[in-house]
Amino acid sequence: MKRIGITGQNGFVGSYLFNKISLLKDEFTLIPFSRSYFDSEAQLTEWVKQCDVIVHLAAMNRDPDPQLIHDTNLGLVQQLVTALSKAGNHPHVIFSSSTQEERDNLYGKSKKGGRELLEKWAVSYQANFSGLVIPNVFGPFGKPFYNSVVATFCHQLCNDQTPKIDQDGFLKLIHVDELAALIIDAIRNNDHQRNYEVKPTAELYVSEILSKLTDFKKLYLEQGVIPALPDAFSIHLFNTFRSYIDHKTYFPFKLKQHADNRGVFVEMVKLQVGGQVSFSTTHAGITRGNHFHTRKIERFLVIRGKALIQLRKYNTEEVLNFELDGNEPSYVDMPVWYTHNIKNIGEEELYTVFWINEFFDLQDPDTYFETV
Repeated sequence: MKRIGITGQNGFVGSYLFNKISLLKDEFTLIPFSRSYFDSEAQLTEWVKQCDVIVHLAAMNRDPDPQLIHDTNLGLVQQLVTALSKAGNHPHVIFSSSTQEERDNLYGKSKKGGRELLEKWAVSYQANFSGLVIPNVFGPFGKPFYNSVVATFCHQLCNDQTPKIDQDGFLKLIHVDELAALIIDAIRNNDHQRNYEVKPTAELYVSEILSKLTDFKKLYLEQGVIPALPDAFSIHLFNTFRSYIDHKTYFPFKLKQHADNRGVFVEMVKLQVGGQVSFSTTHAGITRGNHFHTRKIERFLVIRGKALIQLRKYNTEEVLNFELDGNEPSYVDMPVWYTHNIKNIGEEELYTVFWINEFFDLQDPDTYFETV
């Protein structure tokens, strides 16, 4: 079983990769990393000794002082090289560089210089080294005004702010889950290719991204409509957008009831996309669920009885509680990477309608069991 260490494991890509690898318990053991290890050569060296593979992600992306970015990033690599040289073992090192290597800026120079330093170490010690030159990365839980323009736009739109485009550049993008899958493949295959450019999975202008996200706000955030999602990029972008919603205050989303002398009519789910609709009955006191998805979009709609729906983001402790009553039909949508359940807290049978955007595939279920 390979032992994997990730520098920068609390950052955007690092935390996502850490969580993704943590689901593969039969293949890998994670060796936790602390930023404080860079303050102690002995601790950093001891951590290196425990690793079969090191993914070096720790870096400074933005600061008013470009020279500080350059010096910090090269300094972190030099500290890692020193620890690797002293540790006595020669782990496979995977380094995340950037397509900004091609640009004449200090950040790009720091990434290229760091990659070359680690490659030189690998040649000297006959160790495996993979230098990944990566395009713009986006995905859920990124830090706005820091990680990507996608994160910034999502944050602004979900907080009723007006995004502005300073320069309508043409972006080459990869979703963080796609990048994590590539890194995991490199770990599995003991990939010793020195350097290679990671191909983007989407290419479009900044204005096109903003237009798509603005449509998501109008349709989903304001009207509760699931928008058309014709390709993988659209699904990734939509799930990224949803991760910036304040779930505590947005859910449960109350539906309008149309009542007359015949009874009540309620429009439950408005879709511009396909998927599967199911329903369940749940006896009093029974809980369903306790699992999460990394890509699926799912809606729980209570139409009869009383329910408690709980959400908890994977590897965090805060639990969100939502009480729903069939007398006032409402729904909660499940964010990606949030384990969730539904419990009948009433005395009568609970009726719940479920919608999910893809059919269940036994070979690729995207369902991970975890108690809320």
